[in-house]
Amino acid sequence: MPVPSADFKQALKKLSEKEKEALILRLVRKDGEAYDALAFELLEDVTLESLFARSAETIHDIMFTVSGRSLSKALSRGLKKATQEIARYYRITKDRKGEVELTIYLLQLIFDNFTGQFESIYKGFYVATARLVLRTMTLIKKHLHEDYHLEYQDALNAFLDDLNGRSKRRSLSFNLPMQFEVD
Repeated sequence: MPVPSADFKQALKKLSEKEKEALILRLVRKDGEAYDALAFELLEDVTLESLFARSAETIHDIMFTVSGRSLSKALSRGLKKATQEIARYYRITKDRKGEVELTIYLLQLIFDNFTGQFESIYKGFYVATARLVLRTMTLIKKHLHEDYHLEYQDALNAFLDDLNGRSKRRSLSFNLPMQFEVD
């Protein structure tokens, strides 16, 4: 992402209110994420809860509308799109707890509905899910208060138990812990 230079900032200050408005409207027409970020900042009816609900619904739709010849490969693509939606939510809101909640929601969808695909001949979905669990553990430890560590411990340990109980665990190129350790 480019960093605005001093010249750019000076040129922006010289614009009239009408020119700034036209520039902003042109920007948000081209970039949906910029529109959502400005709407979140400016509009009262666009709240953290409404953005969270919309992202959760999008994640649900992505995971349950995947299609392709190989369900495992399609789920891997769906998982990538869902994590992109979570990243989009974070870029708009800067809400780490919401980011973790959406990731836990995505993982819960996977473990409730798609664990049969972990045994597919394609290991991509299993590996991507294991990486997501690892990333979630890192996010929680790095960015959330210690009280939240206990809140998410049971869910993460259930995910780890399932992943560690699979035969594909030996083919992982990274170390998957047995438990989510709370300090």
